[in-house]
Amino acid sequence: MTQEFSDIQTREIGLQKTLSARQLSMIALGGAIGTGLFLGSKFAIGFAGPSVVISYMIGGAIALMLMGVLAEMTVKHPTSGSFGAYAEHYLNPLSGFLVRYMYWACIVLAVGTEVTAVGEYMQLWFPGVPPWIWVVLFSAALIGVNAMNVKNFGTLEYWFSAIKVFAIIAFVIVAAWLVFFSGDGGYGLHNWTAGEGFMPNGLTGMWFAVIVSIFSYLSIEMIAVAAGEAKEPEAAVKRAFKATIFRLVVFYFLTLSLIVSIAPVSEILKGGSPFVTVMQLVGIPYADSLLNFVVIIAALSAMNSQLYISTRMMFSLARAGEAPRALGRVRPNGAPLNALLLSTAGIAVATIIYVLIPGEAFTMMFAISMFGAMFTWFMIFVTHIAFRRRIAASGEKLAYRVPGSRAGAVVGAVLMLAVAISTAFTEEFRATLPFGALALALAVAAFFILRRRRQRASQPR
Repeated sequence: MTQEFSDIQTREIGLQKTLSARQLSMIALGGAIGTGLFLGSKFAIGFAGPSVVISYMIGGAIALMLMGVLAEMTVKHPTSGSFGAYAEHYLNPLSGFLVRYMYWACIVLAVGTEVTAVGEYMQLWFPGVPPWIWVVLFSAALIGVNAMNVKNFGTLEYWFSAIKVFAIIAFVIVAAWLVFFSGDGGYGLHNWTAGEGFMPNGLTGMWFAVIVSIFSYLSIEMIAVAAGEAKEPEAAVKRAFKATIFRLVVFYFLTLSLIVSIAPVSEILKGGSPFVTVMQLVGIPYADSLLNFVVIIAALSAMNSQLYISTRMMFSLARAGEAPRALGRVRPNGAPLNALLLSTAGIAVATIIYVLIPGEAFTMMFAISMFGAMFTWFMIFVTHIAFRRRIAASGEKLAYRVPGSRAGAVVGAVLMLAVAISTAFTEEFRATLPFGALALALAVAAFFILRRRRQRASQPR
């Protein structure tokens, strides 16, 4: 089994192993603390009201189970193909093909979501400038970063993430002081039940907000992809797993709890990013502009990470013979430039949508990218079930075990299936399943067409 998987690892050589454990942790954190938290949380609050805190705790629990199963598989098999390679090896080649392509499509579209959010954020300072101009400018800059050495990418992403972490800590301190120590009666836990109450749309609304929370946590799985370029992947993955989970749960839970404590939901929903909106309501001089700067950094950071991960997934597909061979080439600095250029497709789609329907651009990109995220997470759980079954049959002992991971894989798979079905019952996500089903059908057809061509090419003439 080990030799078989080593064949997959061998075909993906060429990338440089220069990422440190510290950079790996920040890359995962950078991807997960982005538009999903700073702007997507507005949609979640619209569904759930103050009960959004419970929604994000449920999403956080699913993310925790996902990280546990991924950590076990990644410590055993560190490679850039990651969960796509695991699905290929422990399930079947079709599963590996589908996971890679659906995840690649999801992340490519998520890049478009981040960059459309940047266009919206810039309107606070430059309301007269068309948002698509910012989309083009920032996209060009980050494409340039990703074309450089992965060490440069890791350094930039580390500082991007550090700014976000510092800003969130500062926000938590200021917001906690306002809510608990300022003595202002307008702030406090009474806002959790103000207006239409804690669950204005009932349990259904709270559950629908879980869909948004999944998108918010999306990209924590990039630890597994980046491990293929880590100096000491086993140690880096273990450290990143523990640090990322703790920070994400604390940051998401604390910030959302404080946001719905500062102002009634009706006031929060009037603005764009809930973080900027509550600071505007509080009236602290320049606080809204400072937070706007932070949410722009957050979106650029997430976009930077997502360009990286989508590029590596396409590189893995090319090296597996399931995408044009040119996409598997790397520059002397270790960057797979051709795969990177293809992975900018989401930016092009986002720009076109922004020009045609600027008011609905973010929501549309958000909805259509959701299917790939849900499918990938579901398949990671399913792959882990097969992984542990084969490990048990061989009598092998894992170098790294996460308590409860076997049960977590089953529970996680069931919950992800429930989340996916739920999208059919919300207006905002109604396009998710039809778009996903079509994309999945096209990917299945492409797999069998490619396999038939390879079989014909291998036959003697």
